[in-house]
Amino acid sequence: MTLIDHVDALLESAGMPPVVAAGDPVLRRPAAPYDGQLGDERLARLVRLMRATMHAAPGVGLAAPQIGIPLRLAVVEDPAQAPDEVLAARGRVPQPFRVLVNPSYEPVGEQRAAFFEGCLSVPGWQAVVARHRAVRLRGQDERGQEIDEEFSGWPARIVQHETDHLDGTLYIDLAETRSLSATHHLTERWSQPTPALAARELGFPLPADS
Repeated sequence: MTLIDHVDALLESAGMPPVVAAGDPVLRRPAAPYDGQLGDERLARLVRLMRATMHAAPGVGLAAPQIGIPLRLAVVEDPAQAPDEVLAARGRVPQPFRVLVNPSYEPVGEQRAAFFEGCLSVPGWQAVVARHRAVRLRGQDERGQEIDEEFSGWPARIVQHETDHLDGTLYIDLAETRSLSATHHLTERWSQPTPALAARELGFPLPADS
């Protein structure tokens, strides 16, 4: 099946496509750069499907490989709905819907921040990941306009997470493995604004500037 055949099959199927779970090779192979392979109309339809799938999951980001499409495309959107103290601790602010085409990032400064993180492709689990507190993101949007922006706080975490997907990297590759927690434990035990208590109780380090 060609790439276009695969995309068309997704677009023509009823309902939302399933999110690909860890263990599928499509999540572990670097995605191909997008260079117009789909054409404007098919790309627009795929973007709408990815957005709907992200909302239905629900999540704040979705990379094309997560619905089986090995292209460097991702969508992000975050309403930032959480208690005020959590939003403040994580630097989480609302992010409008946007499309990332061929994104790449580099750190801005040396500070890192560590928080619990999950993934639609690893359902039922979360773990603490130390990520760059601020990054410079480059790429294009769905119209081919260049993106060159700095992100900090939680928005920086989202774009790092989704861009990593396009390189075949899952958050669990970067996580403190001793922090790995079932979602119910996260809700019942580790829902504090920062993972400091979890670090003490589960025995994993946090970066000094987290």
